[in-house]
Amino acid sequence: MSSDLYCTDLVRRFGEHRAVDQVSLDVPAGSFFSILGPSGCGKTTLLRLLAGFDRPDSGDIFIRDQRMNTVPPNKRPVNMVFQHLALFPTMSVADNIGYGLKRRKVAAAERRKKTERVLEQVGLPGLGDRMPQQLSGGQRQRVALARCLVLEPTLLLLDEPLGALDLKLREQMKVELKHLQKAFGTTFVYITHDQSEALVMSDRVAVMRNGRFDQVAAPDVLYREPATPFVASFVGDNNRLDGEVLGVDNERVRLRLDTGGEVSGRPSSALAVGQRASLFIRPESMLIGADLPASFSRIETQLSTTLFDGANSRIETRLGERELFARLPQDGSVGDLQPGTTVSLGWEPQRATVFAEAQV
Repeated sequence: MSSDLYCTDLVRRFGEHRAVDQVSLDVPAGSFFSILGPSGCGKTTLLRLLAGFDRPDSGDIFIRDQRMNTVPPNKRPVNMVFQHLALFPTMSVADNIGYGLKRRKVAAAERRKKTERVLEQVGLPGLGDRMPQQLSGGQRQRVALARCLVLEPTLLLLDEPLGALDLKLREQMKVELKHLQKAFGTTFVYITHDQSEALVMSDRVAVMRNGRFDQVAAPDVLYREPATPFVASFVGDNNRLDGEVLGVDNERVRLRLDTGGEVSGRPSSALAVGQRASLFIRPESMLIGADLPASFSRIETQLSTTLFDGANSRIETRLGERELFARLPQDGSVGDLQPGTTVSLGWEPQRATVFAEAQV
C-alpha cells in the first residue's frame, strides 16, 4: 500500500528539551491515523512539523515521496483543522468554504459548483447562504472540514478539533468524522489526548510519550496487547497489581503479589525469576464470584462501592492500597453486594499482561 506520509527520525529541540525525539511514521494513503498522548508529549509540535509551521532539527518528512522539510506551509498539499474553527463570521457558509478556492483564483462558477458539491458531501445541502452563527456547533464543525476538503489536500491535519464541543455532540462527531474520512478518501492525521476519539475513529494509532512513540498499532491491538506499561495504563481502564516473578513457563508468568497470593498473566517480554513486575488486567476481563474455573487467577478484595453506568456498571474494590475495578454482568447475577463485603475476582491468565515493574 502506498504512503501519503512518511517520516524518518524526526527531532525537534527547544534548548535541551527534545519535544520530538527520533519519531518515524508511515501513514498509508486514504487512512485515518491518530496520534494519542497526554498534554506536553510532543504531539502538537509533531503536527506543526508536518504542516510546515516549524522545521525539524533533523530527520525527513515526505508527502507522496516529495521531501517537505523546507517547503513552506502554503506550498504543501496539506490543510489543517484547529480546535477553534476560525470561520469568518461576516462571510456566508459558502464563502467560508470557497475562500481557499478564491485565493487560488478558481473561477466563480467553478467555486460555486465545488462548494455546493462539498456541502452535499458533508450533509449540509442548501445551507450555503447561512452565516456561521446561524448553525449548530456540529454544523460549524462540518463547515470547517468542508473548507479544507474542498481544496482536495493529500493530508488533512486535525488538531483536537472536537475539544470545544459538549460531550453529546463530541460523541456524535466522532462517528461523523469517521464516515466523512471514508467518503472523501482523504488521509487524516488526527491528534488528541482523548483515547475514545482515537480508538473509535482510527485505522492506526500512535501512542506518544515524552516526544517518542511507545506503540503504533490498530486500536484493538493497542487495547488488547499493549507494548508498554504506559500504553496499558493510558489506553482504556486497567487494574495494576505489583509483585515478584515466581516462574515463567509456557508463555505464562507467575507472580507473587506484594499483598499476598499468586496470580498469572502473559509476559510482554522476557522476565526472570525474582524480578519485580506489574500485572495489568482490564475491568471487563475480571469475573466476580467464588465459583470460577480452576485455571483462573483469583484474588480476594473488599468492596468499596458500586458505580452504576448502565451497561458499563462496575464495582470498586480494594486490595491493600490498590483500587481495583471489575465490570458488573448485565444479568445481575452477582446479587446485592454491600460495601465491606469480601469479593472474589478472577481472570483467565492470557487476558492479563505482565511487564517489568511499571514506572508510569
